[in-house]
Order: sequence, then structure tokens, then C-alpha cells
Amino acid sequence: MPRPTGDMSTSKSSWTPESEDSVSDKLQRKMRASPLVPVGIAGFAVVAAYGLYRLKARGSVKMSVHLIHTRVAAQACVVGATALGATYSMYKEYVLKPSQGLTRK
Repeated sequence: MPRPTGDMSTSKSSWTPESEDSVSDKLQRKMRASPLVPVGIAGFAVVAAYGLYRLKARGSVKMSVHLIHTRVAAQACVVGATALGATYSMYKEYVLKPSQGLTRK
């Protein structure tokens, strides 16, 4: 079998993608595809920040119990946003599309 000619290891920048998207472009594209994911992330961040803020004024509650309550609340925000997103996508797929198909006939 003949060996390929040329040294491929020296040309490291020979391949370039067709479209180089920045991080913000990728984030915006993903937000358009599933708009409730950023809502879940924001809810998580708000609950976590509030939990840290309330850390000093927790009173006689143990640290571990306070952290567990904060974690459960943050997870509830993410799960709630995920459930809303799934419900909305099912609504678009199974309710709006069949009704649009009937009106076009």
C-alpha cells in the first residue's frame, strides 16, 4: 500500500468549519429551540443566590438542613421549567400541527 505524500502534521490550521459560531450565537440558537431552559437556569441561580443570602439568618436550623432545602428548591425550579417545556413542545406537536393541517385542506 503506498504511503501518502506530504506532511499533514505541520498544517494544523488547514481545516476550517463552514460557519464559525461564537458562544453567544450557539446560546441564542439553543434558546430559540428550547426557550424554557434559560428560565430553569435562571430560577436555579436565583434560588441558590437566595439560599446563600439567607445562610447567615438561618437561625437554629442546621447547616446541612438549610443546604438540603436550598438544593431541593433549586431543583424544583429546573424540573418545573423542564416540565413546562415538555408540555409546550407536546402542545405544539400534537395540538397545533394537526389543527393547522385541517385548515390547509
